[in-house]
Amino acid sequence: MRRAWLATVDEALLPVADAVEDFVLGGGKRLRPAFAYWGYRGAGGADSDRVVTTVAALELVQASALIHDDLMDRSDTRRGEPAVHRRFAARHRTAGWRGDPDAFGDSAAILLGDLCLVWSDELLHTGGLPADTIARARPVFDEMRTEVTVGQYLDVLTQATGDTSVERAGKVARYKAGKYTVERPLLLGAALADAPAGVPAAYSAYGLPLGEAFQLRDDVLGVFGDPAQTGKPAGDDLREGKRTYLVAAAFAAADEARRAVLAASLGDPTLDAAGVAELRDIITASGALARTEERIAELTSSALTALSTAPIEPEAREVLVTLAAAATTRTE
Repeated sequence: MRRAWLATVDEALLPVADAVEDFVLGGGKRLRPAFAYWGYRGAGGADSDRVVTTVAALELVQASALIHDDLMDRSDTRRGEPAVHRRFAARHRTAGWRGDPDAFGDSAAILLGDLCLVWSDELLHTGGLPADTIARARPVFDEMRTEVTVGQYLDVLTQATGDTSVERAGKVARYKAGKYTVERPLLLGAALADAPAGVPAAYSAYGLPLGEAFQLRDDVLGVFGDPAQTGKPAGDDLREGKRTYLVAAAFAAADEARRAVLAASLGDPTLDAAGVAELRDIITASGALARTEERIAELTSSALTALSTAPIEPEAREVLVTLAAAATTRTE
């Protein structure tokens, strides 16, 4: 629908439609819509194509966040393909247009990310559900988008200040990704189903620790992941200077000499393979990797314990157990 509308404005906008379509449909785990859908089903909601369409709005929120995140981090790739700002910079170079190709790419990425956020709002309202149903869910949707935005700011701020505390890393993990990956989608589904009393609190007790565990797994993959599976270069989080729980735990446990190496190399965009390997060795030797894995296991166990007593439909409980494994044991 939006492709056709863009074409009526100007055919020069068709590459914008292509980029959004490729980004949204070309990969990703679809975890957020899955949590929202099963949050809805668990609260007693009946299966419905309209619900599936409505919760797909979460994929557009995710696209917006990732497009902007890649730009802020100056990432070259996403899911094995050029990041959106790199894609449009390359388009500028190939066409031989005037001005700075990278500046054009940056501007395009900002605008495409904004478009995805606008279209997420539109899809929420045009998915076919009654207006009063959407009105119940709207506050959750708004809170979620606010949380992920301020979480992203805290992430940027933490890199700028060099804060290496575990407490700050945990807060960034919760707000940048954890809450909006699991808890808020579940609560969105619960609101769409007009959930009985007790269900939203149970979803939060499951979703908050699981969302944090999800982000900690992401942190591990950002340092130790296989590029063939993650779609991003090895050690990108180290080059970007991410102050993750993994890195914070290393700063807390490493000796003075190794902390100095971490401090000097973290955030160096020219860090080569040998430099990445050295930082990996420091993180591992400090016990930070093991500590992070233990924390993931603790958080996941807490989530599953809460889920086991949640007053929800049995089928949904079974699927949410499976989704917990998918969120915390993934390799991409």
